[in-house]
Amino acid sequence: MFLRNAWYVATWDREVNRELQRVTILGEHLVLYRTQAGQPVALEDACIHRKLPLSMGRLQGDLLECGYHGIVYRTDGRCTHVPGAKRIPSSARVRGYPAVSRYGLVWVWMGDPARANPATIFPVEHWEDPTWGRNLGDSLVLACNYLFITANLLDPSHVAWVPRTSFGNEACEEASIETTDASNGVTAWRWMSNVEVAPFYASLVRFTGRCDRLQHYEVRYPSHAVIKAVFVPTGAGASLGVHHPDAMVMDSYNFMTPIDEDHTRYFWFQLRNFSPEDATVSKAMDDGVRGAFAEDRRVLEAVHASFKHQTSKPIDLAIDRPQLIFRKTLTKLIAAENP
Repeated sequence: MFLRNAWYVATWDREVNRELQRVTILGEHLVLYRTQAGQPVALEDACIHRKLPLSMGRLQGDLLECGYHGIVYRTDGRCTHVPGAKRIPSSARVRGYPAVSRYGLVWVWMGDPARANPATIFPVEHWEDPTWGRNLGDSLVLACNYLFITANLLDPSHVAWVPRTSFGNEACEEASIETTDASNGVTAWRWMSNVEVAPFYASLVRFTGRCDRLQHYEVRYPSHAVIKAVFVPTGAGASLGVHHPDAMVMDSYNFMTPIDEDHTRYFWFQLRNFSPEDATVSKAMDDGVRGAFAEDRRVLEAVHASFKHQTSKPIDLAIDRPQLIFRKTLTKLIAAENP
């Protein structure tokens, strides 16, 4: 059900400190904390003795002491002290998960530690670009399997009906969708020509009148996405696109972390090619995106519940091609980990 040899977002970097914190990823409980030098640590949240969650323990410098019988662990999970014991078995350890701070998030590798390469963390373009604005977004927990969310993020057409008062309008209803299938994920995209600017973006574009609009919905395995929204004056999309001097570009990064098969924690933030220091714009974008995601959440949780209790087989439509390709390839990747 889950791809384990992958980086997942555990939480916001700002939320990891010297307090012990429990998170659940892929059905596994982890304890998170930060060393005195600032490095995030992720360990199995269960003492080797009586399985008390280590998140109920205490820190001694960078060592973690169980709150039940005082068994102590290093940051790699190795047990260093057992009260009353003369010898500590080499097998006395809890699982340690590679953890990295990047892009304001703490990423945890859930598979074979020997394969954990931070260079493969989903890249965020323009993160360090001072000419681009950034709003740090939020997270929410959905009572929904993560694959319904990745499907939603490979479906540009749904914005014509779900967040119609924000990201969508009538222009999104019928325009055909192109699909790009790559080794690391799938992209659903389309240019729409001579259309009205969608409500969310109306106050953000640098021009007046109708537009050419790009919807670029890219989801990479196992569950990370970048949604690129580009608006240019009518007639410019086919020729200049994002390179038009008046192009408004917003890149929305979305990271879905499965808690278990029925729950997902969804993290997001946006970058934009304008107003880099304008806190008012950042707040307006945060508020608007949060409202649109609330609409998606209502629909996705209802879809998840209906699939759990379906009485008839669902059908697929032409617009489902990107998500079907994504799920088929992800299923193969998961199977390859479990021959």
